[in-house]
Formats: sequence, structure tokens, C-alpha cells
Amino acid sequence: MSKFRRLMTVGGLAATLALVSVVGTLAPSGASSHREALQIAQDPVADNTDTYAFVSPDKPDTVTLVGNWIPLEEPAGGPNFHNFGDDVKYTLNVDNNGDAVDDIVWEFRFSTKVQNGNTFLYNTGPITSLNDPDFNIRQTYSVAKVEKGRRTVLASGLPVPPANIGPRSTPSYDQLASAAITGLRDGSKVFAGPRDDPFFVDLGSVFDLAGLRPFNQAHLIPRPTEAGVDGVSGYNTHSIVLQVPIKDLTGDKKALTGSDDPDAVIGVYAASWRRQTKVLSPRGGDPLSLGQWVQVSRLGMPLVNEVVIPLGKKDRFNASEPADDAQFGKFVLDPEVARLIPVLYPGVKVPAAPRDDIASIFLTGIPGLNQPKNVKPAEMIRLNMGIAPSRNPSPLGLLGGDMAGFPNGRRLADDTPDIELRALAGGTPFTPDFNIAPNNKLGDGVNTNDTPFLNQFPYVGTPHQGYASDPHYVRGSTTTP
Repeated sequence: MSKFRRLMTVGGLAATLALVSVVGTLAPSGASSHREALQIAQDPVADNTDTYAFVSPDKPDTVTLVGNWIPLEEPAGGPNFHNFGDDVKYTLNVDNNGDAVDDIVWEFRFSTKVQNGNTFLYNTGPITSLNDPDFNIRQTYSVAKVEKGRRTVLASGLPVPPANIGPRSTPSYDQLASAAITGLRDGSKVFAGPRDDPFFVDLGSVFDLAGLRPFNQAHLIPRPTEAGVDGVSGYNTHSIVLQVPIKDLTGDKKALTGSDDPDAVIGVYAASWRRQTKVLSPRGGDPLSLGQWVQVSRLGMPLVNEVVIPLGKKDRFNASEPADDAQFGKFVLDPEVARLIPVLYPGVKVPAAPRDDIASIFLTGIPGLNQPKNVKPAEMIRLNMGIAPSRNPSPLGLLGGDMAGFPNGRRLADDTPDIELRALAGGTPFTPDFNIAPNNKLGDGVNTNDTPFLNQFPYVGTPHQGYASDPHYVRGSTTTP
């Protein structure tokens, strides 16, 4: 019997059921998510598309945090290729005691400088280094750490590598990207810049009335069965990747004694912030950003804001704090997607609300695995840092018997759409009466990323090249990414 199955004992379920009342009775106070809400869809440089947190496979005494921004970047999108927003504050946030309040926040601020304003060119020749004079539009950034009310600038003037333009402009792209990896004075390591979008999902079919091509014939509006198509393939994103020693993430600042250590579990999410007021110049000058910082995007668990929170609440979710997530608890306990499954796929039955199983996966962590003691329900990735990286990772994570995988943290290769779809259908050990086919077989037919991940920091794959741009690349076609 696997450890996950052991967790699904009466005791484990009883603890989970007890959480239902917590989520359901807390009074309101104060995804993967590409273009998930109306306001943030109009602000791509601030749009947090995915967040990941995992024990580093090649440095298991560290945790790697990844935040991605700017959805569906077309690699050939020049002459002004995609950059981080100079007027956006990007953050990676950690709660290390389960109270849904930030204990450690890393802030990232960017600045763009044009070396030569008398040309329209992004680069005036091949870019062979990060300080090459032909690298015309450059970004640098600063990193600050906020902990216990104290803000410390860890570094400034750090370089962002250029876009991967083409064989003439960026002939040795991987070397340029590697040169942008920087060690920080607190022992962490950081990278910020263009990367392949690591998320993989059949966007085209999923948003066509929740279609799943491999299950097309079972849909209310049937079509011939097809293989899944990765709707994110061929597109880039902008990643901030931070690798932190585990002892610096724990509440007591000590090394863990194991997965049962009371400080082993952290909650992680990313966010973006803008000043309240933006003043445009009538003469074309740089806009002024004034006022307090306002959170405009946040993301921990993939797909929660995208497919669980209704349209009328999505922007409010993005502006809210995890500590106030009780106001969204009813949408998690009775998710719309779960209600749609029996309608769109007649004959498939799913568990009735309230869905305490979904609350455990999305809000609290699973008892005995990645649930902090006295946890306050909140949308965060819950990572037990005491569980070592798997030698044989399963893309289905915990459902595949891999304790180091989603929803214990989130790795780049975890197939979160399939895992969450099966969870919503009840195809997990939490709901044994529904852990049957097709509930526990559902999937979009896209099971891997279109490009390989790196086996070392920053792990996120090399961005697609503009010269060879072929968005929506279909594996096995005659064209290449």
C-alpha cells in the first residue's frame, strides 16, 4: 500500500472533513492563469501565468521557486521584444507557519535602458555578451528580501538576457542566459529573463466547451477522437527563478530533521503589483506611476483563479490576500467545473458538494503530507521540503505514487491539468467511489512540454527562437519549434 493510500485512512479523511467547516464558516474579510481575469488580461507584463515550488533535484538542500509572467509570448515579436514591466513590482512569497500571511517576500524591480536611441533596432549586431555594445535595449533588475518587517536589498543592476532573436543576433543564446545567473549575498541564486513557457495544456480544446480530444466521442457535442494539441507550445514567457537554502525558508532557520519536522511545510505564491495612479505624458515621455502599491495578480495553485473562481470575482481574487480566501471557499467546495463534467460528458458521475477533497488539494494541503499544523485555508502551493526529490518522477505526481510531485509542491513537468481534472471528477483516493474509469483517466492528451527542461538551475527550458518561431507547434509535424 502506498503512503498516499495510507493517508486516505479514516483518520486522514476525518481530519480533512473537519476542514470543510473551517472553509465554509469563515467570514469574509478584508493558474496556472494565462489571461484568466478581465483586467489582468489587458495587462500582460503583470499577468502571473504560473508558479512552481520544488526541492531542487540536483541540490536537495535547497528549494527552487519559479514565477512566470507575460502569457503566450510570440518569439518573433520584435522589434521591441517582450520585457518585464519597469512599473511593476514582482514578488515571490512564502508562508512558513500556515497562517496564510507572508513570512518572507522577495521583491524584483526592473529598469530598461536604450543604449542608442537613434536606431529602431533591438540589437545593432550579434549579441555575444550581456554587456555587448550591440545589445541596444537592455533590462537590469534589483532583488530585495522582506522578512520580519525588515527590507534588505540583496543585489541591484543584475542583467536580464536578451530575447532569443535568431542565429545572426543571438548565436550562442544558452551562454548568454547562463551568464545572467547570479549568486546573492544571502546564499540564494537568481535568474530573470525569457524562457520557454513550461506549461502544457490543450488550450484550444479545453476552452471549446471543456473539450478533451481523447474523449471527444463522449462529449455532449461529439467529435472524432483526436490526440491532444499543446496550445502553449512554441510560446515563451518571462521567468523569475530563485533558489534558496531550505534552512533559510523554515520558521526556526534550522535544517529539517525530516518530512515530519513541524517546519517542513511552506506555502508559496507569486504576485505582481502596480502603483495606484498612472499619469500619461502628452509629449510621449515616460508615464508617471504614483501612489500606493496595489496587487493586480496573484497565483499559487494552478488553475484555481482560471477555472474555479467565477468571472465576477476573478479580479477581486487577484487583488486579495491569501489570508482572506475564506470569501472564495464556496467556489472551491462546489466547483463549477465539477458540476459541468456530468453535463458535458453524460454518464460520468462526480462527488456531490461540499468537496472537502478539493479544499484539501487547493487550500490546505493533504493531512500527513503537506498540510501545516493549524493551517488557515488559502490558495497556495503547499510544499513539504523534507521529502527528497524523486529518482523516477511521475508527471501525475501524487496520483502516480510520487510523493515529491504535485500537489506536494509543483514541478515543471507535473501534468497539473490532468491531475486537477481527475481530482475535480473525484478520481482520487479521497473519493474511492468515484476513483474509477473514466474519472481517474480523464486528460487533455497533452502529457509533456514541447521542449526539454534543463537538469540544472534555472531548470526552465531555453526560450524559443524568433527566427525559427512556430507557435502552436504540433509534435511530429514537419516543422520545428
